[in-house]
Amino acid sequence: MELRTLRYFVAVAEECHFGRAAVRLHMSQPPLSRAIKRLEADVGALLFVRSPSGVTLTPVGTVLLDEARALLAHADRVGVRVSAAAGVATLTVGILGDSTDPGVSRLAASYRRSHPGIDIRIRATDLTDPTCGLRGGLVDVALTRAPFDETALTTRVLRTDPVGVVLRADDPLARRDGLRLAELSDRRWFQFPQDTDPLWQSYWNGGRPREGSVVRAVQECLQAVLWNGTVGLAPLGYDFPAELAVVPLVDMAPSRVVAVWNEGDTNPLIRSFVEIATAAYRR
Repeated sequence: MELRTLRYFVAVAEECHFGRAAVRLHMSQPPLSRAIKRLEADVGALLFVRSPSGVTLTPVGTVLLDEARALLAHADRVGVRVSAAAGVATLTVGILGDSTDPGVSRLAASYRRSHPGIDIRIRATDLTDPTCGLRGGLVDVALTRAPFDETALTTRVLRTDPVGVVLRADDPLARRDGLRLAELSDRRWFQFPQDTDPLWQSYWNGGRPREGSVVRAVQECLQAVLWNGTVGLAPLGYDFPAELAVVPLVDMAPSRVVAVWNEGDTNPLIRSFVEIATAAYRR
């Protein structure tokens, strides 16, 4: 069994869908399906039960998944140790305003246990650069939120979060159980500086042009709500001051938490980091 084929198998098992796994692996679906069929032929048993909605693991597939994850983790550790021996033992990680995310805490703990000799350097960034300095060569890999221009970048979705609108607690809309974007059409919204990634700006403006004060950091967003009644979007599940309320948006696409790195970067430290992040964020 080749490591590459085992990575294909793990992706399909985790995504429970050939199409989503193909997107994650940055390949088309037919060669992925052929690779899994060859693996099943090598094993001598079916690994997945196929259905129109996706796939589920067979008992044999469940056993192979545990073994494949262990084998791939060991292979990654070999690559990391070789890199460390060669003097490449530092990984710079960009984080976009989510340092309190429990996924980050779990990732840090898992990575320390797996790679105690690697020096992780953290670069926190504001909301104006969703790639956290990746394009400028300031970081090796970023933990951030999509969407943004992914040209020449590779992304892995770690989690999706529902989104709500941030309001002052005394706002009449704050008492609602849910809101639609159309109900906020007459409000002033957060704006990012003009040179901010257009896809990023559009998403946090609910998909249409808005007017409002320019912000660059999370605290500036919160203060704009408190002082000016500005509204904006935020992922649900975070703690906000008692003076603020977050009401779920029922017609807003969820926010995707992603790991992103430069396309073609073969640094084994990055691959190992992304695999550990994928597991940490799904707990």
